[in-house]
Amino acid sequence: MKRTIAIVAMLLTALNAMAQASELERLVKAVQKESGMQHATFSVCVYNTTKGKSVYSHNAQTALAPASVQKLLTTGVGFARLGSDFRFTTRLATSGRIDREGVLHGNVYIIGGGDPLLGSYRYRQTAPDSLFEGWHHALKKKGIRNINGKICYITNVFDDQPLHDTWQWGDVGNYYGAGVSGLNFHENMYFVYFNPGAKLGYPASVARTRPLNAGVQERCEVTTGPENSGDNVVIYGAPNSPDRLYRGTVPLGKADFAVRGAMPNPAQRCADMFAAHLRSHGMQVAPSAMHVFSQPDTLQPVLDYYSSDYYTIAQYTNLTSNNIYAESIFKYLGYAQYGRGSYANGSRAVMQYLRERKLETGGLHVVDGSGLSRRNQVTTDFLCRYLCDMANEPFFYDFQRALAVAGENGTAKNLLPNLPVGVRVHIKTGSMEGVRSYAGYVTAANGEKLAFAIISNGHECSSSAVAEKMNRVLQKIVSLF
Repeated sequence: MKRTIAIVAMLLTALNAMAQASELERLVKAVQKESGMQHATFSVCVYNTTKGKSVYSHNAQTALAPASVQKLLTTGVGFARLGSDFRFTTRLATSGRIDREGVLHGNVYIIGGGDPLLGSYRYRQTAPDSLFEGWHHALKKKGIRNINGKICYITNVFDDQPLHDTWQWGDVGNYYGAGVSGLNFHENMYFVYFNPGAKLGYPASVARTRPLNAGVQERCEVTTGPENSGDNVVIYGAPNSPDRLYRGTVPLGKADFAVRGAMPNPAQRCADMFAAHLRSHGMQVAPSAMHVFSQPDTLQPVLDYYSSDYYTIAQYTNLTSNNIYAESIFKYLGYAQYGRGSYANGSRAVMQYLRERKLETGGLHVVDGSGLSRRNQVTTDFLCRYLCDMANEPFFYDFQRALAVAGENGTAKNLLPNLPVGVRVHIKTGSMEGVRSYAGYVTAANGEKLAFAIISNGHECSSSAVAEKMNRVLQKIVSLF
């Protein structure tokens, strides 16, 4: 009798799942016919992570641009290759000798290790003043009171290509397109503060920048937009050029309105600002820093400066969809495996890991770590299989915790506010012009887990409109339980 009841229960569960999948199919097909979606490619895939089998698919083998969902690959392989406790290391060293008066007859070297948090404004302990005070103290502990030489910097843990050559010109002058260096600094960005004009359409002006010596030469063509219209400024400029052109609008009535831009040559800024810090605290040092392309053999160590642990960096990467963090991880994966951090080696490292896991990679094209390039391609079927594979890895708990939780935090804070009791959605979102993407896990109260991926490319409606459509689909995926 008990066996019969169990069989009936299993059949009812299976029938309910089939009914829910049919409802999902009807919804997806209806969304495809809605305004702005008729010419889009809309792909949906859902897998049961325990069984590793597809629960639902629609256009799941079509290769599409993933936008920031690409960061799932970068951070996941980072957990596998580097580990949750890994820390980026920036080294401080000296050349030459120290005389009796405490004068270093030689140079101080900052040897970059790809740390994306170095000099970050987000945390007190990583902010430039705190960072440089610690370095200054380390020099004094070595008996150095003045420097008869320069502050030198070495960046060759990564190559000298901060941007991928397929990134768009309209992105690379802005903070999210800043690129990476072997010596990152202040998240490779700066703040520019605008004062709007007195009336709508009047010219806006630049009030100041932060850091003060960000190294930019500015031309402002920004005008005044409507009240509460937000940041509509686009910044144009190449990575190693100081020239920055500002276009767009800032809102009426908002004085000292902050916009973030890509800092020119952040490694140079780091070394120059450290030299300025030392001089402001009474230490003599040459005014201009020097880029050194290879590490001298006779350096004396002063300090190893460690970043936060990898878990913290990966979590911040995914919660805020930070591109420089993702690209630093990506290039470091290439450095760790092949001896030089580059986009090509980062791609090789990711693909090598996927091959080792025996994941079929048809339709996958990995060119960067953040998803900023439109040459990245992925299928929703691959994403779900990858997420299923991650769920079987020993680091999975940290990988899942590093994702945003719908309705709670990060880029998903306002997503799916009315989930059923006990259901949680860990998710990575992505967005760029003509691209919107979701991928992650739905976990039921009983622990059962689904992996999902939803991608839209080529829609003609607004990003918020396609997000509303995708939210309905994701809500229906939740009901598959």
